[in-house]
Amino acid sequence: MNTNTPHPTPAPIPRIALVGDRSPHVRSHVRIPVLLDALAERDGLALDAYWIPTGDAEAPGAVEGFDAVWVLPGSPYASEAGALAAIRTAREDGIPFLGTCGGFQHALLEYARNVCGLSRAAHAENDPAADSGDLLIAPLACSLVGHEGVVRVASGSLAERALGAERTTERYHCNYGPDSRRLDVLSAHGLRFTGADEEGGIRIAELPAHPFFLATLFQPELAGDGTRPHPLIRALATAASRHAADAADAADAAL
Repeated sequence: MNTNTPHPTPAPIPRIALVGDRSPHVRSHVRIPVLLDALAERDGLALDAYWIPTGDAEAPGAVEGFDAVWVLPGSPYASEAGALAAIRTAREDGIPFLGTCGGFQHALLEYARNVCGLSRAAHAENDPAADSGDLLIAPLACSLVGHEGVVRVASGSLAERALGAERTTERYHCNYGPDSRRLDVLSAHGLRFTGADEEGGIRIAELPAHPFFLATLFQPELAGDGTRPHPLIRALATAASRHAADAADAADAAL
């Protein structure tokens, strides 16, 4: 009789695509290794991270097969098309997605163009000559570079569940944000705006029909010193782990 007990298959390590033009001069990029170490050591959420420059993200299938996609700050990107392609793949393929600062701005731009039919929707930083009627992302009336402020979060939202609170104080480093006059059409097509500052400026967007799709104008990667990952980053890592496990289960079932 064979008395050997089969060993369970080890859980796969989730693969995350970090989409952005990596630079030592971008604080959020410098913070990423610290956050990855903290996620593994403090939270038991190891991630296998790959940097993908926005130019490379233009290639078909560049982020297919990943368990999460994070479009990082650092705009203007070398390739607007690459950033938008990565976001579209994550949205359409159900890959957990986080966009922060520039990633938030481009998540709205991708949705406007490819879901809402607003093919001329523009980002003022990328296209300063765009007609004002086409600007979805416009210069902020007051720069948020180095700013910290309160964000109020909608009850029952993905952001609220991840944060465990309906109020949070967050850090920014941006000069551009959504033009509030252009957002009704995005809402009508299913994008939900679930966080705003105390003046009503939109700060969080999410897609309820998606397993995990979250974008923030603020930069959760800059919270604290990075040794205690922000709850939204932990939530992304948890979603990536779930995605990897589901993919492994599906592969096993197909054998």
